[in-house]
Amino acid sequence: MDVISVIRTKRDRGELSPEQIDWVIDAYTRGVVADEQMSALAMAILLNGMNRTEIARWTAAMIASGERMNFDSLARPTADKHSTGGVGDKITLPLAPLVAACGAAVPQLSGRGLGHTGGTLDKLESIPGWRALLSNEEMLHVLDTTGAVICAAGDGLAPADKKLYALRDVTGTVEAIPLIASSIMSKKIAEGTGSLVLDVKVGTGAFMKNIEDARELARTMVGLGTDSGVKTVALLTDMSTPLGLTAGNALEVRESVEVLAGGGPADVVELTIALAKEMLDAAGIKDADPAKALADGSAMDHWRRMIAAQGGDPDATLPVAREQHVVTAPESGVLTRLDAYGVGVAAWRLGAGRARKEDPVQAGAGVELHAKPGDTVTAGQPLMTLHTDTPEKFDYALASLAGTYDVAPAGTAFSATPIVLDRIA
Repeated sequence: MDVISVIRTKRDRGELSPEQIDWVIDAYTRGVVADEQMSALAMAILLNGMNRTEIARWTAAMIASGERMNFDSLARPTADKHSTGGVGDKITLPLAPLVAACGAAVPQLSGRGLGHTGGTLDKLESIPGWRALLSNEEMLHVLDTTGAVICAAGDGLAPADKKLYALRDVTGTVEAIPLIASSIMSKKIAEGTGSLVLDVKVGTGAFMKNIEDARELARTMVGLGTDSGVKTVALLTDMSTPLGLTAGNALEVRESVEVLAGGGPADVVELTIALAKEMLDAAGIKDADPAKALADGSAMDHWRRMIAAQGGDPDATLPVAREQHVVTAPESGVLTRLDAYGVGVAAWRLGAGRARKEDPVQAGAGVELHAKPGDTVTAGQPLMTLHTDTPEKFDYALASLAGTYDVAPAGTAFSATPIVLDRIA
């Protein structure tokens, strides 16, 4: 087997054989295949695609590159959720303890933000003392004692994916649907969850800009999960507008706690409950009421235990940025558009995100929204507040917000986009 032949096969729109796939994934993981060679293959896959057989084998080869976890010792059924990434997408934070409060175990392996999309681990690390890195034994203990764990994936889980993901990020091949699907599903299948709900984002703030591409990605991932014996469902959800009223690490933690306390923005609550119902159904738990678990405080109890079990102080004061800048409405009327991508880039430029994986993030940086599409605003009213420790970043962030919101004359009809656009099972 040689890598040039594998590259040529896909370059010429051929189907990679199981043997070719197994060999190239193993050889790349061991360093036999060079980065530039795998870059060429990734670009060929982006341009020419893969069929379901190829994607399934590619995913299996990435799983086989490392260890597989097992939760058979738990008394509860396991259910996990994965989001393809968005702006203000703090849903994992209230969702994991909520589903745990309803009777499932939630082993949530999460990631860090890159570019304009936020990372769950970055958000939680704004809580003093909280640890993202747990051993497998620690993860299982937290899961067993609190019902939910949110942590980083260990180095032993699908190491081929970790290496390939970093390469795709710097070679313009992140958008390849076969590689997105196999990346996500190799980690989730290796993680060992019994059921999985996928939140596939659609819109300007998502990687999938249109619903047709999102459906293709969702169908591919649902097929991979189902073929591997994992009960898998996908919801396609709107990411044309930021979720909730915050984008930024500590800002989003604060908003998540509001949701767990029975309040919070309506769109965050709606999506949290919709995903909780899907997770519980996939796990075979039919009689639980997520809305009740939010209202009666049991989800909050699970949150506090989960945070404390990972070294965090659920009562600690969250970091606040040293500097603020208010953006006001240019005129009176109805806010009809607030572009998720522009807000996400602004939060990133303020210090909430990173351009490279090794970059630090500011816990208090981000964007706080004071109005959402459909709201009536008056000229000079605050639309959003920018937060950062480094005020020289304000101009750079403001540039990304130019043209990202529209105010129409008072009385203009406004029709909100549904949060859940489709369901694929």
